[in-house]
Formats: sequence, structure tokens, C-alpha cells
Amino acid sequence: MRTVKSCLVALCFALMSGCNWVIFNPKGQIALEQRNLIILATALMLIVVIPVIVMTFLFAWQYRSTNKKARYSPRWASSHKIEAVVWGVPLVIIIILGWVTWVTTHELDPYRPIESDNLPINVQVIAMDWKWLFIYPDLGIATVNELAMPVHTPVSFTVTSDAAMNSFFIPALGGQIYAMAGMQTRLHLIANEVGQYRGISANYSGPGFSDMHFSTLATTPADFEAWVTKVRNTSRTLDPATYKTLATPTHGYDITYYSAVDQQLFKTIVDKYEGMNKSKRTIPEPVASEDADDRNSTQKER
Repeated sequence: MRTVKSCLVALCFALMSGCNWVIFNPKGQIALEQRNLIILATALMLIVVIPVIVMTFLFAWQYRSTNKKARYSPRWASSHKIEAVVWGVPLVIIIILGWVTWVTTHELDPYRPIESDNLPINVQVIAMDWKWLFIYPDLGIATVNELAMPVHTPVSFTVTSDAAMNSFFIPALGGQIYAMAGMQTRLHLIANEVGQYRGISANYSGPGFSDMHFSTLATTPADFEAWVTKVRNTSRTLDPATYKTLATPTHGYDITYYSAVDQQLFKTIVDKYEGMNKSKRTIPEPVASEDADDRNSTQKER
């Protein structure tokens, strides 16, 4: 039996060795601050959890049936010192957690622009079945399943969906933000180190969900300019007709570049669903004053 237990424990550690602790290895300022918040909150809660676990084993050992020297106090009822610790310590921890949460909620607000000496890059993100479309409106280019950004430069994302509700997430750079049809959400990120990071969908969206990931390239400013030039030198353009074909549900879509893009494409996609939502609303027509008087008199007669 011990051999089996040892093998199971070893197997668990072997499986855990394949895990990528990307959340605790941040490559962006937002992800770094989020990691620090997770560690701080966990450490504060362990102040309560660890003593409870230790005392559980300590009391079980101290008052075991074979320990005849254990002190037995049947008339003991309360202790002001213990009450002060049991209630005071958690109260202080909750106050600290509340204050930290309040401050970081505002500091790490995804809608809050990142302060930097460099001008931000605007990227429009469209979640599709099952791929990601990135439009650089200021550069006039677009890509599928590949996102590029220069390091130490804020990136302002405007996110929507042309399919089911989704979630845009680059774990190495920061938290996720939902992508919803007919709506626009905002996210601001910045990369501190050059590298290639995995972007994923963090919200199940159908049979192609597992293939809905993209590559994030954090490059030097010079390499980013070279990447933009490479995209502009491609022959594909993203017009409404091309987009209609692109919107067809596909699995494992390859990285694709578009040297030109319809500047109104993002707005058209958002407005398409806003129009559908408005058409579904049923607002009663206002009743004319004369009609209202007639109805009131009829009801009184009845």
C-alpha cells in the first residue's frame, strides 16, 4: 500500500512539472502587479490558515487517548485573550485586504490607460469562430491569430465579438477581458520584455474553443517596424467580402496578414448586433390624452 501511495504522489509531482506557471512569471507591468496582489492576498489569508492547521494537529496529539498527562479542564469556558486573537487578527486581515482590493481595483482597472512616455498603439480585437482578428486602425493593417507590439509601449485594445461571447487573455501580460457581440470592452497592456507569449480564449465558445489561441510578439521598436513593413508587403486586403469568408467557422486557422483593411469594419461589426438588439426591444407607444380619457371613462362605467 505504501508503494502505491508513493507512486501516486510521484505521479502527481510529475504531472505538475509540466504545468506552466505563466501567471507567476509575468512579462508585463500589469501582470506583475496582478501577481504581487495574488501573493499578498494569499500570504495574508495564510496568517489564519496556517495556525489553524498547525493547532489541529497539535491539539490532536496533545489530547490523544494515550496521553495521560494532558491537562483536563472541564470547567473552562472562555478566555478574553483567545477571543481577542480569534476575532482581532481576522478583522485586521479583512481591513487590510479591503484596503488593498480598493486601491488595486482602481489602479489595475482594464479601462485605465497606462502612463508612459511612449504613445499607445491602438488595436481592435474581434473574437470569431474560432480565431482572433486584430486590426491596427492607425497603421491600416490587420492580422489573424498573431499580435505584435513593441516593448515598453502601451497597447490600447478595443474588444468585441462577431460570434459567441468570448474572453481575450494574454496571461503573461495581464488579465482577461470579455468580448461580447454588439459591445466594446477596453483593455490596456504593456510588455516589459522581448518574447513570444501565448494568447488564449478564456471562455468556452464551441467545438473550436481549444484551437482558439494566438501568438503575441513583444519586440523591439525596430523589429516592430520591420513586422509592420512585412504585413504591408503582403497582397491580401481585408474588405467586407473577404471578411465574410473569414467569418466562416474554422478550426486551427493559420496566421494571416492583411496589408489593407476597411477602416469601418470594426464599427460595422459592432453596429450589426446593436441594430439587432434594438429591433428586439418592444417599447409601448404613448397613449394619446383623449384615448386615455375614453379608456378611463369606460373602466369607470364597468
